[in-house]
Amino acid sequence: MNICQKSTDPILSVQGLSVDYSVKGASLPAIRKASFELRAGEAVALVGESGSGKTTTAMAIAGLLSPNARVSGGQVCYRGARLPIDDDAAMRPHRWKETSVIFQGAMNALNPVHRIVKQIAEPCMLKLGMSREEATARARELLELVGIPADRGSAYPHELSGGMRQRVMIAMALACRPSIIIGDEPTTALDVINQAQILKLLVKLRSKFNLALILITHDLSVVAETCDRVMIMYAGGIVEDGPVADIFNAPKHPYTRLLIESIPDPAKGKRVLCAIPGDPPTLLRRPSGCAFHTRCPSAMPICTTQVPELDERGQGRVACHLHSSLTHADKV
Repeated sequence: MNICQKSTDPILSVQGLSVDYSVKGASLPAIRKASFELRAGEAVALVGESGSGKTTTAMAIAGLLSPNARVSGGQVCYRGARLPIDDDAAMRPHRWKETSVIFQGAMNALNPVHRIVKQIAEPCMLKLGMSREEATARARELLELVGIPADRGSAYPHELSGGMRQRVMIAMALACRPSIIIGDEPTTALDVINQAQILKLLVKLRSKFNLALILITHDLSVVAETCDRVMIMYAGGIVEDGPVADIFNAPKHPYTRLLIESIPDPAKGKRVLCAIPGDPPTLLRRPSGCAFHTRCPSAMPICTTQVPELDERGQGRVACHLHSSLTHADKV
């Protein structure tokens, strides 16, 4: 066993994680040296525009990358032991029991030809060695836990509303009593009322079971209600990381600031919303230096040539030359 951390350290440690995609024979970097830690009971949000690397990072941790993706560097450690995230067969014993996923589209994740109770019971039998009767009883308990009457377990996915299907996904994620749950935009397809109910449920379950949560979202209002920390991602890298209050009240990276300024805030009246100019970079066209410099209102000459390090600043981290240890004279 490869020991990466002591038992007193965070439950999950991601160290220099890099992921490449194979596209038309070329190997394109999607994630570049992402590093962070997650403690028991902590909720961390991955935030950024589409294509920033949020889902790829999370799926790499769960060992669920697409066939054309590969882990090209770094490692992920769970309770001190390195996870075999680049080996599907070796990762199977770890899924469900240690880390589980609430997928974005419940209708795509659930099997349309099996009843709900059977789908929740199956991982209990496979991973926990329960008998069919025991697993079925646990599935019914889980349905009640997430606010669905146990007798609705006989329904097929298409017979449930969108909110109920998402609750089923949460019940499945809890089936084998994992320590970490990854929520891949679990409220995206729901209306406002159902979104609020699902978020309230996640907060309740996280507190009840001391769950660690990695939440992928575009919605910063969701982050404010459910998470302790925020990691802002851009072009496959973490550009800022810190407590929720710090990120919202005193963002350090220009990208983080622009993201927050683009959100409507009724409390501030008719505030003019700020749009981020330009388009996010693609895997095929990534700018040199700081990937955000082509859209950044604070860009300096050094930003075009040197990639900023993710340095500690207060209780968080930021990757920006505005906050580097270089003097202004050195930068220009």
